[in-house]
Amino acid sequence: MPRKYFRKYLPDRDTVRSSRLARPFGSWLHQPNLWCLNRRSVSGAVAIGLFCGLIPGPLQMLGALLLAIPLRKNIPVALIVTLYTNPLTIVPLYVIAFEYGRLLLGLDHAAAGITPFAFDWSDWLGSMLALGDWMLALGRPLALGLVALALTLAALGYAAVELAWRAHVRAAWRARKLRRSRP
Repeated sequence: MPRKYFRKYLPDRDTVRSSRLARPFGSWLHQPNLWCLNRRSVSGAVAIGLFCGLIPGPLQMLGALLLAIPLRKNIPVALIVTLYTNPLTIVPLYVIAFEYGRLLLGLDHAAAGITPFAFDWSDWLGSMLALGDWMLALGRPLALGLVALALTLAALGYAAVELAWRAHVRAAWRARKLRRSRP
């Protein structure tokens, strides 16, 4: 993998450990694998980041950090990968999660009892209450779908990084072998 490129932009462990916010957790951050760019650490960090990216609210990076430390995966990669959810992607991801959960529960739209929400501007308070009821109706399929989609994305991300890393190593070996065989 292009380690030099990543090392150029990722902070080193001494910089992070000397940070005022990280000092209380310094003993936890001494594990070298938390900062190392190797196949196992990076693929696990990508899986953690993809999984934690679907945590609702602003707790995605905290969740990635709290999973990366005990699992000894690369912290900066796990934190950066959570950024795939942003204001442009969160709505489509939640729609996919809802449909995924609905599929896993075996519900169709009529059986789920969920009709599209329509806002009535003449009855603002009633519309807000109806919006709350509509959001609660999404609960079960959305909750199951978020967990299932997070696990699916994590597994696919882990496998993709593993395969890409192995393909890169094979290509580097072939190129090195080819360079050595030339006079």
